[in-house]
Formats: sequence, C-alpha cells, structure tokens
Amino acid sequence: MKGDYQDLVDEISALLGAPATLENRDFRLIAFGAHDSDDDLAMDPVRTRSILTRQSTADVRSWFEAFGIARATGPVRIPAAPDAGVFRGRICLPVRYRGIVQGYVWLLDQEPGKPGPGPAALDAAMEVAQRIGVLLAEEAKAGADLSREFLAVLTAGRGWQQDMALAALRAALGPGGDGLHAAVCVTPWTEEAPASVPGAAAVCVVPRRGGGEPGGAAGPGVGTGTGAGREAAGEPALAVLLRLRSTDALAPALAAVTRLLPRAAEATGPGGKGAAGKASGGKAAAGGAGAGAVTTATVTARGVTAGVADPVRGLADLPAAWEQAVAAARAAAAQPRFGPVAQWSTIGPYRMLATLAADPLDDPAARTLLTPTNRELARTAEVFLDCAGQAGRAAAALGIHRQTLYYRLARVEQLTGLDLDEGEDRLLLHMALKAARLT
Repeated sequence: MKGDYQDLVDEISALLGAPATLENRDFRLIAFGAHDSDDDLAMDPVRTRSILTRQSTADVRSWFEAFGIARATGPVRIPAAPDAGVFRGRICLPVRYRGIVQGYVWLLDQEPGKPGPGPAALDAAMEVAQRIGVLLAEEAKAGADLSREFLAVLTAGRGWQQDMALAALRAALGPGGDGLHAAVCVTPWTEEAPASVPGAAAVCVVPRRGGGEPGGAAGPGVGTGTGAGREAAGEPALAVLLRLRSTDALAPALAAVTRLLPRAAEATGPGGKGAAGKASGGKAAAGGAGAGAVTTATVTARGVTAGVADPVRGLADLPAAWEQAVAAARAAAAQPRFGPVAQWSTIGPYRMLATLAADPLDDPAARTLLTPTNRELARTAEVFLDCAGQAGRAAAALGIHRQTLYYRLARVEQLTGLDLDEGEDRLLLHMALKAARLT
C-alpha cells in the first residue's frame, strides 16, 4: 500500500513540476517526492520537520486549516508566512472520498512573479488525488475489518484470554498499535458497525453487558424503566479505537464521535431498531446522507450518548480504557450537563458510580425516597448535597425559601432515617441519589 502512495505522489510531482508530500487528515506524513533543488527556501522549517518527524505540530495544523482546506474540494493556495516557518507558499490538494476528507497533498508554490501550475495541470493532479482518496478510504475501512480482534479484546475475561486477544489485535494493527489511541463508546447502537470512521484504527459493535443503559435525567428514582429495558434487551454499543496525535489533541476524536451520534439516533427512532441501517443497505460511511437530518435535540431526546476515555499509548491498557468510555457514556445519559458526549476525565463521582455492579444500588434507607411520589424531596436532597450542605446555596439553586428547604430536609430525614448532620449519612444518601440516575 505504501508503494502505491509513493507512486501516486511521484505522479503528482511530475504533473506539477514540484516535489509533493502526502499527509493523512491528522497531518501524519505518508509519502514525499524527491527534492533535488538548490533553493534553500524550498526546505523551510515546516516542511523539514514534517519529513524528519513524519508529522506536523498542532500549531502548524491549525494554521493551515484556517485556510479552509478541510472543506475545500479543489486546490487551495496558501501564502508564505516566514513568521510561522513557512518560507514558500503552498498548494494544497484536498484528498477526498465520497465527500469526506482523507488527507492532503502539499506542493511548494512558485515564487511571486513566476507562473505556477496551470488549471489543466491542477485538474490532472486532483484526479490523482482522488485515486489516493480511494486508497486511504480502503485503508480506513480495514479498521472495521479488525472488528473481530477488537471485539475479542473488549469481551475477553482477565488473564490469558485477554493477553491473547491483545496480542492478536497488536499483530493486526502492526506498528500503529504502539501509538496513541482513545477508546470511544456510542450507545445505543442498533445496527451494523460503520464501514469507516474517520481516524479510527478499529471499530466493532459490542453487546452490552451489565450496567445497561442509564435511564434519562428526570431525576433520581423517577425513571421510566427505559434503562432496565435496554439492558434486558442486550442492546449493543459501538466501540471505536481512535488514533490520536497527542494526549492534548482530543478535538479530532470528539468531532468524529459527534458525527456518529445522529446516525445512532436515527436508527433508534421511528421505524424500529436498525431502520436506518436497513434503509441504506447495511453498512454505510459514518456521517453520511440521512445522518445530518437528525438534530442535536433529537439525539438528546432519544437517549443517544457517547463516552471518550483518557488517551492510552499502546494496547495494554485498552480494556481499562473501554471501561472508562462505557462509564462516561452512562454518565452522559445520567447528567445532561455532561452530554451527549462525555469525557471520562470530566464526570467526577460517576467515575466510580458508573463502574459499580450492574444491579441498581438499592439501599433500604433511600428506597422510600427514591419513588415517584417523593420526586421533589429527592431533588431537594440531591441539590442540598451537591451544594456541600450549604443551605443558602441550595435554596437559591432550588428557587425556594430557606425555611422551605429546612422543612423538606426534615422530611427527608424522616423518610430515610438518616441524619444529614452526619458525614457518613450524607455520603450514603448522596451516592444513592447519584447511582439512581444510572438505573
């Protein structure tokens, strides 16, 4: 495959009379043409770093993307910027496949006053770029073809089975398996895995196990039973292993996840589970036609959420990362302020609560409070505890008089038998109220 890329890059270099380089959408170098010029400006710091380190910095990427290359469908001319280390202007040929950007071909533009490549030559080069796009898309699709190995890692028990599954996935991914990745969980996912997800190393559909789907955000203990129903039905989740450039560059991963949510919501909407996938003939590229018709409000209303784990290098910590992603997705469903896409690093106490046993926490002390008839008391207690027991803050957050707050808290103590002046009793009730959101 790499030889194919090199041949195509050399073809573009010959067409335009300038050395070309090919990078993927994450600005990682794939191939570059020979450079035999004596022009020192041709090897500016940006191009030199790209070739020597095989990638560009986040600042360089942001600078180039500001010229709209990710949205362009034809050649983009970018002027020189010596302060940014770009001594010579660039011509960027976006590499696309079915409307999705797969990478970029870069060439040095001619110096000001000298004629550059004409329209006919650029059109011919764009045709070659389209062929590159097909190859890159096929390579991305290969990530979905690793679904068996990826699924084995996520579902294997601890010990030798998991070790063998990790070894098989590592061998399938090759050197890329040692890179930086983020695990993502999108749930519910009621159709086949997408044929391709931008930036994904592997994709699979995982049958949901214990933990199920959180039920909405109406408040503790006031769910409609949707969570338990989904768990009982064994509704699956989509697992995605996304490649990352650095630990602080999660934006591409979050963007890829956000594009998946409308498709998941469409499949869970009117017409039954998997309706969208069947209507489109099974597998389809993520974010394709139809997905854009589903609004953010629809995604939220249909309970579709996603969780993103902390980045991991290599595959050894992938099972733990998947647990983080699942926990974050559950937290996003439990707390609207997290969702619909939640990062594990931001979900606070739900890091622990979402990874507890699959069965709902049913403490006798909180059982009476967690019923529909005591919805307002449960909300009052949760807000009071969220405010660290500060009555003034809690009353303001609830929009009630402080005396009303005291009356409600007294009723909570009567119903639960707990003393809200005692730290351990507060902790027990707070955990029960938060855990109830996950059931």
